[in-house]
Amino acid sequence: MVTIDPDALSERDNYKLMIGSIIPRPIAWVTTLTPSGTVNAAPFSYFNIVTANPPLVSISVGRRDGAMKDTSRNAAALGEFVVHIPDERNVGAMNRTAAALGPEESELDAAGLTAVPSEAVRVPGIAEAAVRLECVLERIVPLGGTEESPASDLLIGRIVRYHFRDGVYDAGHIDPAALRPVSRLAGTGYAKLGEIFHLDRP
Repeated sequence: MVTIDPDALSERDNYKLMIGSIIPRPIAWVTTLTPSGTVNAAPFSYFNIVTANPPLVSISVGRRDGAMKDTSRNAAALGEFVVHIPDERNVGAMNRTAAALGPEESELDAAGLTAVPSEAVRVPGIAEAAVRLECVLERIVPLGGTEESPASDLLIGRIVRYHFRDGVYDAGHIDPAALRPVSRLAGTGYAKLGEIFHLDRP
């Protein structure tokens, strides 16, 4: 085994080791709304379930030089956002929404995506996504960096509506083969679902 002390590494070197070894990572494709009504969209792979009681998800959104990104700022201002699960059919469009646009430029427009009204929140969703999770912001926690200049914002969202494309939802379960989700690796790498196997719990 190679043993490395993270305190001896730069931030960039720690980042490379983490994203290369903590794989595959699910992707939250998040839409938010600016105060003027522009729909922003961006993907984040620091994403997971927190609890099912109530249904909470977490998304870590890195800052730029201590400043909040559009997603965090919009979510904090409105208290709402929508999480989508990207899949093989829309991963190219999802990747295009990672472009660094201005806060009043819509990534949906730039990527040729369709906004769809939500039911329980004001933030629109992405029509091309097979899974949409309407969320209200439970809390936002600045983390890392320094107290004056945090490295990221941890968004905790409570799901208030689920939307599933026909064929993905089946009698209370999600069919992963129908969803065809994609996950994030290091660099420019993504992964498909691959082989599924089952193990009985001990």
